[in-house]
Amino acid sequence: QVQLVEYGGGLVQAGGSLRLSCAAAASGRTFSNYAMGWFRQAPGKEREFVAAITRSGGITSYADSVKGRFTISRDNAKNTVYLQMNSLKSEDTAVYYCAADYRRSLGSGIGDYDYWGQGTQVTVSS
Repeated sequence: QVQLVEYGGGLVQAGGSLRLSCAAAASGRTFSNYAMGWFRQAPGKEREFVAAITRSGGITSYADSVKGRFTISRDNAKNTVYLQMNSLKSEDTAVYYCAADYRRSLGSGIGDYDYWGQGTQVTVSS
């Protein structure tokens, strides 16, 4: 089992940057056993895929809407995954969730992930 806690959200102006972090506490398995992903959910909308990273951090994937602006990375020594968000737009406003996947890798579906954090709010003002 793994517990995930996101932090780093907040209010930022359009065009600005934020870095989200997700700290993992794993029992029975190590953090490097899990592929990781970031999702987001805007008010009145379904939760959607943002980015994913393999267990080693060597391969990443992104939703088209954030490609070129967001970067996912991980530090297995610190049990943490990051989401660097640049050139933020008002449409990026959402609650951002990190998720851990023990069985697969680079999944983009909600059902691909086994564990979820509580989420952190990101608000981009225009």
